[in-house]
Amino acid sequence: MKVGVVTFPGTLDDRDAARAVTHAGTTAISLWHNDADLKGVDAVILPGGFSYGDYLRCGAISRFAPVMEKIIDAANDGMPLLGICNGFQVLCEAHLLPGALTRNHELHFLCRDQKLEITNNQTAWTSSYSVGQEIVIPLKNGEGSFQCDDATLAALEGEGRIIARYIGENPNGSRNKIAGITNERGNVVGLMPHPEHAIDTLTGPTADGLGFFTSLLKAMVK
Repeated sequence: MKVGVVTFPGTLDDRDAARAVTHAGTTAISLWHNDADLKGVDAVILPGGFSYGDYLRCGAISRFAPVMEKIIDAANDGMPLLGICNGFQVLCEAHLLPGALTRNHELHFLCRDQKLEITNNQTAWTSSYSVGQEIVIPLKNGEGSFQCDDATLAALEGEGRIIARYIGENPNGSRNKIAGITNERGNVVGLMPHPEHAIDTLTGPTADGLGFFTSLLKAMVK
């Protein structure tokens, strides 16, 4: 199984994402922002970083990168797609997920280990977890506050499309402590914290993030 990891100018967590993919037992394939095809991958990860220097808005320029045309088409056809941090912002800009990620409510960059509750394990990226499971993975962002209108929030809540929430303090002011969401089909997931930085206890605070990547294997075997 091959998982594409996209690098935009300014991406900085692509190698970490590729390592997580490999650690989970799949093969990481590098995809450049200017690629015209997806090299036969079975799934794609949009990793974190500061694509195009976060100019205009976070993810707003990356959304128009040539590789995104193929990714959007593939995701709409059901291909699993995970956006982490800046990748989540790109997914919202591409309208693959609703809402937007805005400046943290205290206007400070956050970098800390964050406790989350998994609230949906029926997606391509969360099936290795149980509903209600608490995990700890790193959070590092300046524009991580998930915002949407009331109708969108009601739909996300009512349809069970919130995949994870912050536990305790709301670190960045996201509505309803939302840390990650999915599309209706469950193949596209956006997550603000970084599971790729918590795949083993040697390099991360925990190995709790590995489940996002092993879940993909289960989804593709079905």
